[in-house]
Amino acid sequence: MLQMLDGTGPGAAVVINRADYLAPAYWIDTVDLCFDLDPVKTRVLNKMTLRRNPEVPAQPLRLDGEELNLARVLVNGQGTSFKMEGGQLVLCDLPDAFQLEIFTTTCPSKNTKLMGLYVSNDSFFTQCEAEGFRRITYFLDRPDVMASYSVTLRADKAKYPVLLSNGNLVAHGPLEDGPNGARHFAKWVDPHRKPSYLFALVAGQLVAREQRITTRAGQDHLLQVYVRPGDLDKTEHAMVSLMHSVAWDEARFGLKLDLERFMIVATSDFNMGAMENKGLNIFNTKYVLANQATATDVDFSNIESVVGHEYFHNWTGNRITCRDWFQLSLKEGLTVFRDQEFSQDLCAAPSARAVKRIEDVRVLRTAQFPEDAGPMAHPVRPDSYIEISNFYTVTIYEKGAEVVRMMQTLVGREGFAKGMTLYFERHDGNAVTCDDFAQAIADANPASDLSRLLPQFKRWYSQAGTPHLQAQGVYDAAARSYTLTLAQSCASTPGQPAKEPFVIPVSLGLLGVDGQDLPLQLDSETAPAAGTRTVVLTQEHETFTFVNIDAEPVPSILRGFTAPVVLDFAYTDAQLLHLLAHDSDPFNRWEAGQRLAVNQAVNAIKNIAISADAACTNVLNDAYLDAMRQVLRHPSLDSAFKDLVLTLPSETYLAEQLDVVDPQHIHAVREAMRQQLASALQADWEAVYEANHDTGAYTPDPVSSGRRALAGIALTHLCLAAQASGDTVWPGKTLQRFKDAGNMTDRFNALAALVSSSHPLATQALAQFHAMFKDEPLVIDKWFSLQTGAPDRGGNILPAVRQLMKHTDFSLKNPNRTRSVISTFCQGNPAAFHRLDAAGYQFWSERVIELDAINPQVAARLARALDRWSKLAEPYRSQAHQAIARVAARTDLSKDTHEVITRALGQ
Repeated sequence: MLQMLDGTGPGAAVVINRADYLAPAYWIDTVDLCFDLDPVKTRVLNKMTLRRNPEVPAQPLRLDGEELNLARVLVNGQGTSFKMEGGQLVLCDLPDAFQLEIFTTTCPSKNTKLMGLYVSNDSFFTQCEAEGFRRITYFLDRPDVMASYSVTLRADKAKYPVLLSNGNLVAHGPLEDGPNGARHFAKWVDPHRKPSYLFALVAGQLVAREQRITTRAGQDHLLQVYVRPGDLDKTEHAMVSLMHSVAWDEARFGLKLDLERFMIVATSDFNMGAMENKGLNIFNTKYVLANQATATDVDFSNIESVVGHEYFHNWTGNRITCRDWFQLSLKEGLTVFRDQEFSQDLCAAPSARAVKRIEDVRVLRTAQFPEDAGPMAHPVRPDSYIEISNFYTVTIYEKGAEVVRMMQTLVGREGFAKGMTLYFERHDGNAVTCDDFAQAIADANPASDLSRLLPQFKRWYSQAGTPHLQAQGVYDAAARSYTLTLAQSCASTPGQPAKEPFVIPVSLGLLGVDGQDLPLQLDSETAPAAGTRTVVLTQEHETFTFVNIDAEPVPSILRGFTAPVVLDFAYTDAQLLHLLAHDSDPFNRWEAGQRLAVNQAVNAIKNIAISADAACTNVLNDAYLDAMRQVLRHPSLDSAFKDLVLTLPSETYLAEQLDVVDPQHIHAVREAMRQQLASALQADWEAVYEANHDTGAYTPDPVSSGRRALAGIALTHLCLAAQASGDTVWPGKTLQRFKDAGNMTDRFNALAALVSSSHPLATQALAQFHAMFKDEPLVIDKWFSLQTGAPDRGGNILPAVRQLMKHTDFSLKNPNRTRSVISTFCQGNPAAFHRLDAAGYQFWSERVIELDAINPQVAARLARALDRWSKLAEPYRSQAHQAIARVAARTDLSKDTHEVITRALGQ
């Protein structure tokens, strides 16, 4: 019997609700898979042992499947009747325990969705999270069904010499020759139970960097990083990062590597960044391949972070997994927190730790805060979804990490480690919930604020939206006291019109007139405490009075960004300048500079809105420019920190500070600010560049990376100043820097300086760059992205984008290439995308529809470019709405894109 099933299309869309969770009617204990790998027709034999779940009423077995050719179904070795219902294989009248055998075929070479089993560069790969395993075989494809797997791979030996799957290699050898020559097999057994989403296989012509290690526990392990031939020289950093990850997790949390070997495999065709399949991590090449000639400092940092993230999932995600997909942040939020802590702990200096924290918060505020305010807003633990792939979001990941960080703040670093130990003692080997995790951290710290406030704290999991923290300070000279009133509120979000108060830890300090931290003593206390202290806001309004304050202080509130909130405090420019110059907390020092820039930008944008004749000149006042000059000249500030302070808030972040958004006005103002910084500080930029451009032999350490970043931003501003003055010296120096650079960071910074200043020399440099790196796909991604993300000059970027899509190196089927061109334009270049003639929206709608037929996940991500359309000024607002409606009118949309589009329209 042969059937072809396809459960796609909005007509098949079903809303899944967290409240409807039911345990599975059957458990799967063992899975024995045998693959005969062929690009056109792969045969999959699936032998399972199942038993009825006695805690669930008796019912038929329903197995998920998608785009499978079903050939055989046997129960206990005998043929059986079955039926197909909505993409599910349904079997009735089953015994309490039985063996089930299912034989299917699939066509990996036609799998452009890159979910399930697919072919990339003549090699086989899998991606099963969240619901890709059902594209391989019929199964209870849900995370709470954990089974023991053995996997046999059979393939042509010449084409696929490397055969990999989860766990340990227990057998391998030759098979009888096939029509195309020698064949071979490999059998893998995973000693740990796992859900289907953690299954993986890889087969192809690959080479490996290998490293044998001995852990603290005295156990020997083999680490392997597999790549295509020719890329082995770019794997050293990934291997070093993996070794650091293994050592850190064992040292920080006592979590040791639990397999004989741990493998990473890189592929260029991948929807995500990486996947934590048990013992066989599959990575986007972007997060594996790096050497100084092809990768920037940012690439090196990202590889370290992502390798750590996926390895840390071995415990937080694999050993303990999610009961259901609503609990996704249980593994992702926790593991993002862990990879952030890992990266910070690897930093030798406190300043480098602070830079990492600022970078993490910048991502949160630029990407997650808008999500919390838009149509796709959802809690860290969502209540419903149509397509779970749409909920691999910055809310689940980054905001989820901030929720975990608040737990650590409330119980302390040692208390959090105790909580992690209790979590694994209770739940190792099980599929659990966010509540289970929070309860373990609280129970391990019974005297903590978290334990006392746990039911209220868990509102962070159940309520969407970004809370606003309003703060007011009053100084009483006669009483020598400073009273700080904190209030919280949270705007309505889809499905949640009213919010209850959150638990918000607020770290703060008070700066005296000399810039030093004042001792902090509340009126209820008998003695002061030095430096920063943390207060916990639990009510809508609370007041804290500090005594023995001799002069009005400047409050430094939300130090270290202790909660994912928007702080509203009516700082004067003088107060912000005081914080920028003196605050002992690096985050709030950086934040003061950002607030100064935002305030002046917003004022200028509003002036343009009032009067079309308002000129975008002298947006920045002299006090701000002098403060930036002092930062650049500061003898002890870290170079990376200077780079962050001198980087203006993005156009996207500025848009979020406005009720009505005119992207062209924002762009004009920010460009004027860039030009003003360039010209007013030209002498200082020259001095900074000369002091930092030579970093010696290349290493991606924080100090050297910081110096290269500062030299790069200096070069950009020097090219901007030269464009304004007509000077040819610095553009010429920049082109020479581009040609002579000994590493990709310096080369790309020079190229970016020419491109972002729209200098004529950019054309020559771009052509040379492509000629140098035409055989390096990840570098060519940078080449594409730099051009599509360049500042728009009179509408020149969209025609350039259309032309780049005709380039022989462009492919819509490769997610990295699509993101580098289309996503960069639509989601990373607001002024170029939001055009008065609506051509950007027309382009977006065409690409969403085109991509949806190829790869729904990539299409759905692109569809979110217009999440915030309702904030746009006219005519953009109406034009954007029309573009969304055009996409929504399609009757053949995938449920991925259908969900995003209908939510954007408020349907």
